[in-house]
Formats: sequence, structure tokens, C-alpha cells
Amino acid sequence: MPSRILIVDDASFMRMMLRNILTSHGHTIVAEAENGLKAIEAYQQSKPDIMLIDLIMPEMGGIEAVKRIMEIDPQAKVVICSAMGQQALVVEAMQAGACDFIIKPFQPTSVIEAVQKLEAGEG
Repeated sequence: MPSRILIVDDASFMRMMLRNILTSHGHTIVAEAENGLKAIEAYQQSKPDIMLIDLIMPEMGGIEAVKRIMEIDPQAKVVICSAMGQQALVVEAMQAGACDFIIKPFQPTSVIEAVQKLEAGEG
């Protein structure tokens, strides 16, 4: 069943790429945000099934946003979007509550597989 997804990345191009990949597979993008602060607000307003969030963003990064969202909703399903070489940050984000991660540049199959794993309850 298609998911309702929140996309968070400070780069509009990255948000557009994710939006195109996800909508082409039947998912609905319920909101987008360009930093962690706006992500928390968007999460509370849109109540997405799954959230894809970048690690490094202005104002508030992905790790702090994940921590705060987990305080609001411990059942939140979060996929971290990471560039190569950010393994330590990915580990920290997973410890904060993220369920999975995907590496930039995005491969459509990796994005869809991460979403499907969470839909199947494997996150």
C-alpha cells in the first residue's frame, strides 16, 4: 500500500529527485521541508507514514530533528539520506531512532527498497 511521505532536504533538487522517485511508485508526498526545524513542524501537521531526512542542513540538522520527532512519536519511521563518508553521522542518527539510510546520489531502487522495508515493518 502506498505511503504518505515527508521529504526533508535543504537542496530543492534533492527533494525533487526523491519526490519523482516516490510518486512514480504510487506514494504521496504529504509535505516537504528544507531544515530540521521545519521538518518537526511538518511532521506534526502532516503525520506522514515515513519520513526521509537529510543529515546536514542549516538551522537544525537531521540528527537533532530525528531526536525531537522521536520524542513526539516514538513509532516514527525515519530514513536518513546521507552522502558518502558520513558513516559516523549515520550511526548517530540510527541511535537517535532512524530506521534505515540511503546514500546520495539516490538510486531509485535503494529509495523504494528502504520505503518498502518500513512498510513491511522491517525498520
